[in-house]
Amino acid sequence: MATVELDQNKCIGCGTCVALCPANFEMDGAKAKVKNTEDTGCAKQASENCPVSAITVK
Repeated sequence: MATVELDQNKCIGCGTCVALCPANFEMDGAKAKVKNTEDTGCAKQASENCPVSAITVK
């Protein structure tokens, strides 16, 4: 299964990843964070829609 990573330095806290994939992401203050590093099936969509390309799914 794929692994999900989020670059905190790139994250702008827009919340798109949380809206598209709440099983993998959650907000932590002003930025998002990964709450489940194992892709639940929606992380790729979140990665493709991140406006700053902060999400990597390997």
